[in-house]
Amino acid sequence: MTWDWRWDWVTSHFGLLGDLLGQHLWLSVVPVVLGLLIALPLGILCVQMPRLYAPVLALTSFFYALPSLALFVVLIDYTGFTGWTVIVPLTIYTLSVLVRNVVDGLRSVPEHVSQAATAMGFSGLRRLLEVDLPIAIPVVVAGLRVATVSNISLVSVGSLIGISGLGQLFVDGIQRSFITPIIVGIVLTVVLAVLADAILVGLQWLLTPWTRTGGSTKPVSSDPAGAAV
Repeated sequence: MTWDWRWDWVTSHFGLLGDLLGQHLWLSVVPVVLGLLIALPLGILCVQMPRLYAPVLALTSFFYALPSLALFVVLIDYTGFTGWTVIVPLTIYTLSVLVRNVVDGLRSVPEHVSQAATAMGFSGLRRLLEVDLPIAIPVVVAGLRVATVSNISLVSVGSLIGISGLGQLFVDGIQRSFITPIIVGIVLTVVLAVLADAILVGLQWLLTPWTRTGGSTKPVSSDPAGAAV
């Protein structure tokens, strides 16, 4: 392994680095979006049907315990050397995190808040959308942050089976005993994870304005008569 740093390699490969970064971001974000779209209704169902939660949690935990590389290899026969070979396992991993957070977030809604919303005439769906889910946002976003950062790291493993991403820089550097692409890959992966986490923190800040007004920890929803929850 040669430890000589070469800036000329970096400057001459900006196009390649941009392509790999974009591919890495795509393979990291899509599983989070798909996982959230599945975890939200599944988590809501688990709250409404408590007996369902234990088997769902056990199943998602089982899949989370499986090595990512093993799942990638198994899926090759079905999805080929495409991005879906990485996206499907990472979506499953995302579910194992988000289902728990959605359930915990919904269960964190104070009972008196739910009762007040019901007394004000909020239907089940309206209370879910305007009261329960907004209060659950910080817990759900916490799960999103964990899943996103984890996915950004795991996408690199896909390069071992030929799926493009920043992990390709690690494979290339090791094969050629060349340290520059390895360091560049590590730096870009860390930067991507930090930026993604910061964006999610900012998104939570935007979606929970009541946390910035007088220290209230829950959303305010007024009825036509001016009563508030």
